[in-house]
Amino acid sequence: MSELELDCVDEIAKGSRNKYEYDKELRAIKLDRFISASVVYPTDYGYVPNTLALDGDPLDVLVCVSEPTFPGCVVPSKVIGLFKMADERGDDDHVLCVPRHDPGWNTLEDVEDIPRLLRAEITHFFTVYKDLDPDRHAVALGGCKPLPARVLARSRTFQVRVARCVLGSLGFRSPICDGTYGGKDYATKSASSRSRSAALANR
Repeated sequence: MSELELDCVDEIAKGSRNKYEYDKELRAIKLDRFISASVVYPTDYGYVPNTLALDGDPLDVLVCVSEPTFPGCVVPSKVIGLFKMADERGDDDHVLCVPRHDPGWNTLEDVEDIPRLLRAEITHFFTVYKDLDPDRHAVALGGCKPLPARVLARSRTFQVRVARCVLGSLGFRSPICDGTYGGKDYATKSASSRSRSAALANR
């Protein structure tokens, strides 16, 4: 049973082809680009505030919802799995969540509880959504995965501690999450992560 809870900020609504991102300088969510491929986001997409992943951005989340929310909406969520992928910048894993206050989803406890078709949609979307964009690419690295047992054993309801546990499960030697957006030399990836990044760069 998952006890990992996060307050997620949604940037992109389920069903959208607009790619929104939070801009730290503007302190607002702005339109980054339009998804050229003829696909739409299968879930809400957002980030965990007060966290920092190794790509320099807040930790990415996919939130399964009954109805789309809107950019900037805070969704209290429960972590139930991981979606492992990489793009042109290297490893880009996403945390899979369900809303804590949506009775259609909040009974789910594990990634295997997510409908098989939705899991396939998520994998398909993140495999092809950059195909028509020059100099962009993405690949699924095993798709939707359960949370490792060690993460569940170390789980806490505190935002930063949860994010640190999740980052640790993604294969980083020295996961960090100190609530800042810069000013430190952050942890390096594991050898396997670097190998996958190099392979992508040579595609």
